[in-house]
Amino acid sequence: MKLISVLTLSTLLVTGSASAALAQMQPGADPSAPANPAVKSANDPSNASLAKGHNSFTKGQAKGRIEKAGYTGVTGLMLDGDGLWQAQAMRDGQSVKVALDYKGTVAAQ
Repeated sequence: MKLISVLTLSTLLVTGSASAALAQMQPGADPSAPANPAVKSANDPSNASLAKGHNSFTKGQAKGRIEKAGYTGVTGLMLDGDGLWQAQAMRDGQSVKVALDYKGTVAAQ
């Protein structure tokens, strides 16, 4: 009988913890999404909106993120007054102006 009580109590504790965690999520939030959305992935860099602000990426990191987003031949990489890394690069055979914000978002300009 004691074993059944311990198992029941354990089940209630685990279920209660899970319910509390789910109750803290925003309605419609994706439970598999990363907890820190400050750094975005570069999956769709074509029409992303860029955020102005203090950018802590080094020049090398900025170039790497732009290349990871599918751009090649990154040249003229400069940090502007809005905290955006700006450069010229190639994508799909076209020369484009591209930028990287402090969140890691890459977008063609």
